[in-house]
This record gives sequence, C-alpha cells and structure tokens, in this order.
Amino acid sequence: MQKPLHCSMTVRTLRTCSYLISVVYSSRSDNEKCMFHPISAFIAWRYSLAGKHNSFISFINRVSVAGIALGLMALIVVVSVMNGFEAQLKSRILGLVPHIVVYQGDNSGATGSNLNGPEPAMLQQLPHVEKVTPYLETEGVLQSRTALRGVQLQGITPTSMTDSVLEQELKIGRLSDLSAGSFRVIISQALAGQLKVTTGDTLRVLIAGATVYTPFGRLPSQKLVTISGLHDVGSRLDDKIIFMNLADLNRLLRRPANASHDYRLFLNDAFEYQQTLTHLNQLNLKTDNWRERQGPLFDAVKMEGNMMFLMLTLIIAVAAFNIVSALVMVVTEKQGDIAILQTQGLSKGRIMRIFMLNGVFNGVKGALIGLLLGVVLTTQLNALLEFLGVSLVMGVQGAMIPIDLRWQQVAVYTVLSLALCFLASLYPAYRAMQTHPARALQND
Repeated sequence: MQKPLHCSMTVRTLRTCSYLISVVYSSRSDNEKCMFHPISAFIAWRYSLAGKHNSFISFINRVSVAGIALGLMALIVVVSVMNGFEAQLKSRILGLVPHIVVYQGDNSGATGSNLNGPEPAMLQQLPHVEKVTPYLETEGVLQSRTALRGVQLQGITPTSMTDSVLEQELKIGRLSDLSAGSFRVIISQALAGQLKVTTGDTLRVLIAGATVYTPFGRLPSQKLVTISGLHDVGSRLDDKIIFMNLADLNRLLRRPANASHDYRLFLNDAFEYQQTLTHLNQLNLKTDNWRERQGPLFDAVKMEGNMMFLMLTLIIAVAAFNIVSALVMVVTEKQGDIAILQTQGLSKGRIMRIFMLNGVFNGVKGALIGLLLGVVLTTQLNALLEFLGVSLVMGVQGAMIPIDLRWQQVAVYTVLSLALCFLASLYPAYRAMQTHPARALQND
C-alpha cells in the first residue's frame, strides 16, 4: 500500500493556507464578493500587515516605508523653497530690469534696422505684451560727498511704473515726485547707505557717453540731482540702478527735446519672452531682453533646483529598492503558502500580482505619510523656524523663507514615488511566480 504524503508544516502555516484556500473557493462561488475583494489584493494586504513573527522582515518593511516617506517629504519641502526663491528672483530682479527693450532705428546703429522706429500700438499687439512705455537708459557715475558709485540710469515716466515692484517697495517718496525738469532721482536704501545720503540730499551725476566742450577740453555731462525717494526691492541690483524722469535723462544726455526714445515692454510673464522676441526679429527691430542681462543667474538657480530634485529622487529610489530585499525575504518565507495556493488553482499571474501589490502597498503607505508630512511642514515651515528661533535671512526683510507650493508638482512626485515602488516589486514578484510546488513542499 502506497504511503500517503505527509507535510510537517507549522500550525501557523496550516491555518493561514486553509484560510486562504477557503477565500479562494468562496471567491469562485460568489462573483459579487470577488468583484469587491480581489483575492490577490486581499492576500497582499494580509501579508503587508503580517510579519510580526519575523522582526527582521518587519524592520526592513518599516525602514523602506520610512525612507520613502522622508524622501518624499524632503523633496516637497526643498522644491517648494526653490520655487519660492526663483519666484522672488523673478519678481525682484525682473521688476527692475526691463523684460524687453526695443531700440529706435536712428539710435541703434544696427544695419538693416527699421529706421522709422516701432509704433507703440503695434508693439502692444504682440503676444504676452502687457504694457509699452517710453524708456531711456545709460551708464554713469554717482558722486556724493564721501563716495563714488557706478550706476545705471533709467529714464522713466512715473505713470509707467504704477503697480510695479518699484512702487510696491518704495519706502520713502512717491513716483509722481519724478516730474520733468525737477532732476530728482529715486535710489535704493542700500545705495543710500553706501553713499551716506538720504532723501533731500544732492548727488552729482556724471555721464561719460555725453560730453561737453570746455576750455579744459571735453568733459563728461554732469548735473546735480536731488534724492526724492528710497526703495528696498531686495535684489542684488538695488545699488546699481537709479530712476529719474525720462525728459531729465534726455537733457542730461544732450539729446534734442524731440529726439526719439526707446520702448520698454512689460510682459505678463517674463519667462515667455521668446515668442515676443521672434515677432520683433521678424520686424527687423533691434532689441535687448532680460535673458541677455541676467540669464546666467536664472540658469544657475534652475540648475541648482534640478540637482536638488535629482539628489532627493535618488534618496526615494534607495528607499524604494529596500522593498526588494524585504519582498525577497517574504517570498522565501512564504514558499509553502505559495505552493499550496498553486495546487489549489491560483494562477502564476495572480501569485505574481500578490507580491507586486504587497510592495505597492508599502509604497502607498510611505507616499501618503510623506505627502502629509511634506505639505504640513512646507506650509508651517516659517512658523516652525520662528518657534525654534532660527533665522535663515531669506526674505525681503530677512525674516521669512520664500515658499511656493505647487500641487501639480506634489502630485508628480507622489506618482513618481509609487512608480519606483512598483518597479522595485517586479523582481521579487517574478521570483514568487517561478516557485515550484513540489520543491517548496518537499522540506515542509
């Protein structure tokens, strides 16, 4: 008489397998129940909650979940701060630097340029153009009683700078003080500190580009101007730019009163300058734009943000691939369960799906924790630093960190974390699918 096959399984394994078998049979006989309780997802969820008997596997699972959570939290916080820093640079520096300057034909000296000059109405119709104003700029030297500073003089009309960052950050004085013929200027508080002057004081402006003939030879054009206002935009260009009325700068440059002037184009988004520039080039107009002046600075900020994103994504990837080692150990431990499920008719595809979902469940737990912690920490970062008494001197007044939380980016980072967890689960799930029931049960 043939000896029956006996398996020396542990009581725990027998109970688990019998329970799973009953679930399989019940799912086959009850289609509605199977619809809402897929067997692969149910077993994977049971496995993800189990494992307390094996403290090492449980520890690896917790480490992988914690690593994904911390990595995603750090990615959300750091990228939000980088976004805020870039937005502040954009509003401060590009609030002072012209987005695009269109030069008049008779003043550009460019071969093939439009000698008649552009019309403001035509420029206003270009894409992304929000406002067109007359504009002049030149370089000169500002002299006080104690110091000399090289500066850029911008000739503006007071009404052209309304609702600009200059008007918003004007601490003393008003833009309307820059009336024609007054020879008044607005400078930054940083430049005023360097020259040791304040509002009401006079400064001497010298322009080498415009000279006058004297008995002593050619001398640069110069004029005493009065400080009528102080601003604090908070950019690195604060101490390099001064503002005066367009007509006053025109006289200082020794140009005729009816001489043509350039045009300054304000865009609704300075980063969308390329399309506007293409149309201007088609009109054979000589132009200048913020990219040619401050492009390297924004390139450096962009590269720094990309490198931070790459580094933190690698941290998430390392945490995600900890799931590989955890799942390999789970597959090794569950060889008997896998074999019995196969003998009861569970397909290899469903076996593979069990362990894929097991890894994804760990990723979902880590991603949800990291998402919650990242959003909370980002929104409360300044309050937390204030509570801890830490000042990073990042804001306009040196008290706040610029933060720009973009939900679209948060969603992309969360999906990226889950995708890495899914990829990390493929190999262990494939190994589970290749389990041979006879070999798995021969030692049990």
